[in-house]
Amino acid sequence: MTSPAPLKKDPLKAFRGIMAGTLILEVIVVALALPVIAKLHGGVTSAVGWVAFGFIAVFIGMCAFVRRPWAIPAVVGLHVLLIGTWFLLPALGVIGVIFGLVWAYLLWLRRDLMKRMAEGRLPAQQAQAQQSE
Repeated sequence: MTSPAPLKKDPLKAFRGIMAGTLILEVIVVALALPVIAKLHGGVTSAVGWVAFGFIAVFIGMCAFVRRPWAIPAVVGLHVLLIGTWFLLPALGVIGVIFGLVWAYLLWLRRDLMKRMAEGRLPAQQAQAQQSE
């Protein structure tokens, strides 16, 4: 069996864009929790507010590093921490659970994409094989 043809375009580049977009969506959702923090937990300058701002800053920063090999474990670790904030503010914990499920689905899609790339079953690989014949 021959190895699959190398791709001209990197399909993982598009996937990294999806990861960065998901992080930005998460920033927006965590920022929407700030009015809840302001009303129920002593304002945005309280400890809970600083935790939320910290997550916002780190998620924005992670967008620059999605191409690094350590980015996915770092994002998973951040979500474990976000779920752990359930004790400070249940709303942040719920956001962590929801986006944890989103990231689990994204990682499943990534695994499937890598498997299909290795098997040469991507449409771009098949089109290249047909053109080379």
